[in-house]
Amino acid sequence: MRFLLAAAAPIAALAMSAPALAQEATEDPAGEAALAAAIANPNRDADRARDEFRHPAETIAFFQVAPDMKVGEYAPGGGWYSRVLGNYLGDGGKLVGLYFTPESGPFDAQRQAGIREGAAAFPAQVAGWTGKPAANFAGLTLDDVTDAQKGTFDRVLVIRMLHNMMRWGIADSELTVMRDLLKPGGMLGIVQHRAKADAPDDYADGSKGYLRQEDVVRFVEALGFELVAASEINANPNDTADHPEGVWEMPPTLATKREELKVLGESDRMTLLFRKR
Repeated sequence: MRFLLAAAAPIAALAMSAPALAQEATEDPAGEAALAAAIANPNRDADRARDEFRHPAETIAFFQVAPDMKVGEYAPGGGWYSRVLGNYLGDGGKLVGLYFTPESGPFDAQRQAGIREGAAAFPAQVAGWTGKPAANFAGLTLDDVTDAQKGTFDRVLVIRMLHNMMRWGIADSELTVMRDLLKPGGMLGIVQHRAKADAPDDYADGSKGYLRQEDVVRFVEALGFELVAASEINANPNDTADHPEGVWEMPPTLATKREELKVLGESDRMTLLFRKR
């Protein structure tokens, strides 16, 4: 598999630059206030229990997302991050739900139709959550990108989804389209369940939900990005990342109901920021 590249020198030193980058990204008081208000919005009350594990304010600041940006959120799913971003982006910004290419991956005809329906419904869905006009939002399947849309996005965010892209064999094609959507110098933010650096290939290929950080960096850089910084914002050293049934044994899924995992918090995660070359 393309992804299982030999690891180069450890990139731990890169994480040291992350706090400075995150600090630089949050020096705008108006942006900080808008982000704090977005996180505190009552429309997130049902989501708030996960904030201590997912650190949305710190993560969005690290990704240098500003309220006037056009931001693509890949595979928005149940809308946990869509509600944060939908609250945060102002009238000068736009949130676009980026959906799988329906004919790629393990999707039967019914799921392919569902993906297209999800993209079409995304603007009204986020408008309903946030109370903002549906015109502030858009939905797009990645096989429906036009030339006019290419080079217009400031940020694309891939949150806890790269492992699925890897195990379905669509990571390189989907990330290539995301790169096309980004402006010159636009940035890609990734949060991903992190395998141990010495995890065996058959554990760190996406099938267990975990990927090795050095592999992710090398893979994404090979697709035309450069790593800007890595952060430990979403790290959890309590996660041993060696669960027989994969990351789904960890909270909040708790697939195997193992009592000793319930108190550990959510998975250990890498947080990476890349710039389009």
